[in-house]
Amino acid sequence: MSSNLYIGLVHHPVYDRRREVVTTAVTNFDIHDISRCARTFGLGGFFIITPLESQVELVERIISHWRDGEGAAYNPTRKESLSLVRVSRSIDEADQEISRLHQRRPKRVATGASPHPDSIGYDELRGLLKDEETPFFLLFGTGWGLTQEVKDSSDYVLAPVEGKGYNHLSVRSAVAIILDRLLGDRINSSE
Repeated sequence: MSSNLYIGLVHHPVYDRRREVVTTAVTNFDIHDISRCARTFGLGGFFIITPLESQVELVERIISHWRDGEGAAYNPTRKESLSLVRVSRSIDEADQEISRLHQRRPKRVATGASPHPDSIGYDELRGLLKDEETPFFLLFGTGWGLTQEVKDSSDYVLAPVEGKGYNHLSVRSAVAIILDRLLGDRINSSE
């Protein structure tokens, strides 16, 4: 289990396609699919970060249906994965919750589709995650990605997932790939 690792799906501050800072809408698919990834890889939690009260209420209503309502009886495994979901109004608020749980500030790790001059690789972050005393907070941006301010305030920026010339994954896909690279079982092919 990697209970010292948390992920945050950031809906603000993120860029739109014109690189203006915006707040994006929460999607039902992201809540369900990313919570399943968080549960699959044994994360400590999954924060949905939005300052909009209407979006906070939407997320809470969806989670309540699957955790406490008819959905809980209909699909117990979904209830289990959604138990990891928390809603925060800012990155700092989520950061403070993780700090309270671990009695120390988490190391923030920003992600993005574009190369960053000071990025770290997956092997390096995998090594850092072995320090189970230190919590880590892996941030994923919606829209057109995390703002430069978020990246600058992070302790690390993770190298992007590299494809074959096209680099525009859904955030759900990026989360799954990155978590597998960081926490998935690695089999030595020579054995």
